[in-house]
Amino acid sequence: MMKRTRINELLISDDLDREVVVKGWVKTRRGNKHVGFIALNDGSTIKNIQIVVDLEEKGEEYIKDVTTGAAIQVNGTLTASEGKGQTVEVKASEVIVLGKSHPDEYPIQPKKHTLEFLRENAHLRFRTNTFSAVNRVRHNLAFAIHKYFHERGYYYINTPIITGSDAEGAGECFKVTNFDLNGAPTDDKGGIDYAQDFFGKETNLTVSGQLEAEAGAMALGQVYTFGPTFRAENSNTSRHLAEFWMIEPEVAFADINDDMDLAEDFIQYVIRFALENCKDDLEFLDNRLADEEKQLPQDKRSMPLLEKLNFVVENDFERITYTEAIDILRNCKPNKKKKFQYLVEEWGMDLQSEHERYLVEKHFKKPVILYNYPKDIKAFYMKQNDDGKTVAAMDVLAPGIGEIVGGSEREADLVKLQTRMKEMDVPEEELWWYLDLRKFGTAPHAGFGLGFERLVVFVTGMGNVRDVIPFPRTPKNAEF
Repeated sequence: MMKRTRINELLISDDLDREVVVKGWVKTRRGNKHVGFIALNDGSTIKNIQIVVDLEEKGEEYIKDVTTGAAIQVNGTLTASEGKGQTVEVKASEVIVLGKSHPDEYPIQPKKHTLEFLRENAHLRFRTNTFSAVNRVRHNLAFAIHKYFHERGYYYINTPIITGSDAEGAGECFKVTNFDLNGAPTDDKGGIDYAQDFFGKETNLTVSGQLEAEAGAMALGQVYTFGPTFRAENSNTSRHLAEFWMIEPEVAFADINDDMDLAEDFIQYVIRFALENCKDDLEFLDNRLADEEKQLPQDKRSMPLLEKLNFVVENDFERITYTEAIDILRNCKPNKKKKFQYLVEEWGMDLQSEHERYLVEKHFKKPVILYNYPKDIKAFYMKQNDDGKTVAAMDVLAPGIGEIVGGSEREADLVKLQTRMKEMDVPEEELWWYLDLRKFGTAPHAGFGLGFERLVVFVTGMGNVRDVIPFPRTPKNAEF
């Protein structure tokens, strides 16, 4: 029995007039009583292959069940195509319906659907051009991330999904418990007695693998995590998910400058990999974005997708301090004319996406790395600078999205770290092991976190993180 050939291989083949077996899902069917044309896709490429069926020989009834969404097998001959837009096609000798699709009920019709409608049908949206392209790009980016770190001698470590600590100190964690919620045992103070729970203490789903990655780096030298993280933040914006994936490298004997070098090189590498390996999908997504923005005024349109990606790959990133950025923003036209939603008035404020995008897209016209942020708006574990006001933190800002990476040199001094934890009400007893890393062979080290979905949003041009993860988890939504 002949094995099937994937459509992406057939479309580039010049070995014509040979028997082939192709399987996939029907995108469209058209034709007349003499001939039927089936557009078939198997997920290996955004492009369909055309199947030609001789209905004068087979009869019109032969392909009555070949409707949009049906799964079929085609046995036939690969030939040069006479139609436009393709070089080869398959002349069918036999069409076998593997799985019927009920045309009156199938939601994914060959027409434009809204992204909101497709989220409601996330189990089927993979079959659309947009979401098949997004998921192939997502795969290639994930592969490129592992490839990048492997080639540079990093070790991939799996940090806990269930943890007893909140790495960000934000408190927006999902609790993990084995208790019956209708009758959890209480202690002598009337609170929940977590000593009787499965882990014997209060636990939650992780918000970051960074703290555990630091432990790995303090022995293995350079490590990275790539795993799911969770935030119980009641946010319905296009930038937030309750469940998302994070890439977090951690490097011993590295300072803030090494951290910035790593982030820049890493981002350029993975985007370059996507440009080289996802050409068809990125061209489709580039055209999709252009079509979406046609109705917008020129000044509201974003940079064309392929131009934006090449822009990041080809330009060295500008590096400026937070203080320099505040000066630029305070004196810029949008701020003076009160065009910003959040006016920039004083040093110490947390920058918003509109400020970050102004720096990248208008002022420097290249990606920007901001560093040395005020310590009061950053996490407890960041290295305190000698000025007493700032920490050695850095954010990478990209066109169209703003912050895409956040990182820092970590505080390696035990006393300074303990003092900062007290100031920020981070309990030492929960992080005794983290403090041990500063007691036993402490060393300068640095790392960063990159939200994978934000990277995929950036590379695909999709406007919402819910559209770059197969099954999004958001407030009031855990379907599928």
